[in-house]
Amino acid sequence: MATRTAPSRQELQQTAAARARKKVKKNVAEGIAHIHASFNNTIITITDRQGNALSWASSGGAGFKGSRKSTPFAAQVAAEAAGRAALECGVKNLEVRIKGPGPGRESSVRALNACGFRIASIQDITPVPHNGCRPPKRRRV
Repeated sequence: MATRTAPSRQELQQTAAARARKKVKKNVAEGIAHIHASFNNTIITITDRQGNALSWASSGGAGFKGSRKSTPFAAQVAAEAAGRAALECGVKNLEVRIKGPGPGRESSVRALNACGFRIASIQDITPVPHNGCRPPKRRRV
């Protein structure tokens, strides 16, 4: 039965160096900004053409709580935060895809434009029901 000794300091440093990899900076020129504007929050995700996320931000993550999350100003602050992170990845041109009926729809697009992005197109991809849910049964009084 062999006894096992504790690893030496040098061995621990080598394993830590192997685990901690250097973060690779992506260099992407064109991206897609997905804006999800609900009544309670606004989430902005900036991806590359394939859909791999480069940066994201939300009104809640920007420090707003409660009913202030659902304001246009909160959406603007979140869009600026996501835009700054995307600029570091080299994004210059954006397509904007907006989903949802929330109050942060327009202000987040304006904030992305103010960050210095060239916005190629704006699409509304809000899901619309074709026939919707089955209505409730008739009310009897």
